Amino acid sequence: MDNHFTITIHDDNGVKQIHLHQFVKKAILYAVAFIMFLTLVAVSTILYLDYSVDAIQDKKEGVERAYEKLKLKNKKINEDMNNTKKLLLGKKRELDELSDSLDAIQIMIGMNPSADDATIQEKVDLTKLTSENMVALLQLVPNGSPIEYNGVTSKYGYRIHPTLNRREFHRGSDLKAKMNTPVYAPADGIVEFSGLHKASGFGNLVIINHSLGFKTYYGHLNKVVVKSKQFVQKGDLIAYTGNSGMSNGPHLHYEIRYLYTTLNPFFFIKWSIENYNEIFQKEKQVPWQSLVTATANLRVIKPTQTLLLSLKAQE
Repeated sequence: MDNHFTITIHDDNGVKQIHLHQFVKKAILYAVAFIMFLTLVAVSTILYLDYSVDAIQDKKEGVERAYEKLKLKNKKINEDMNNTKKLLLGKKRELDELSDSLDAIQIMIGMNPSADDATIQEKVDLTKLTSENMVALLQLVPNGSPIEYNGVTSKYGYRIHPTLNRREFHRGSDLKAKMNTPVYAPADGIVEFSGLHKASGFGNLVIINHSLGFKTYYGHLNKVVVKSKQFVQKGDLIAYTGNSGMSNGPHLHYEIRYLYTTLNPFFFIKWSIENYNEIFQKEKQVPWQSLVTATANLRVIKPTQTLLLSLKAQE
């Protein structure tokens, strides 16, 4: 068997023949195959690396985008935290002011300010209990002026009667008023009498029977707008002032009684939430502690404000 092969080369100098052993032939073939394999591996590696670089670049860009989003999110969180901090500081100031206001209210309504370690809710609950009791009492017991206050022409107590010209006890206060000045109920109650009352000299008269033993009289009226047995709420219109009966000019005779005992109306005219405790010292004929106890559990759903007085009421 021949283990050689011949390579023939033609050139300008003629023909040359090179005789190679079969082993060399195989070596060359293997070398060429190996080089092609290396080339394939190199190309594959280059393509893989290129793909990997692209993937890494994509991941890098994704991380950068996520980082930017995270930065924006952190910025928003910081802004929200700062806003929340400002809001909390504002709420703290409001709570401090509320606490101070509650202390002021407690002083105003005759309570000792709550202890410094008392919570806002505890202060509110305590103030609410006392204020609700005050509101109930001011809704049921006559307070404020039944008309726009412009002064008193004849006070409560002994006087010379303007028409009879004799000394007698004046059971009410004559409030200065022009004809047809509106008259309002100073507390909730039932109309006991409404109409012309000849025997008393009051002319057109309204009597309201209030709760807790109080009763009010409105004399010398020109016109009455409520009927007997009618319920009236504090602030309701009941009549218009006039000059009927034994009167020497337009005014309102205003009288307050407690269990048939006449009281000085002026103390009640000036009575309001602002000077709630004053009447307890000025009007001794009323058992106030008993009335406060009686109204301790009462709650007025829609209380009526005390009728406003003009500046003259404070004189």
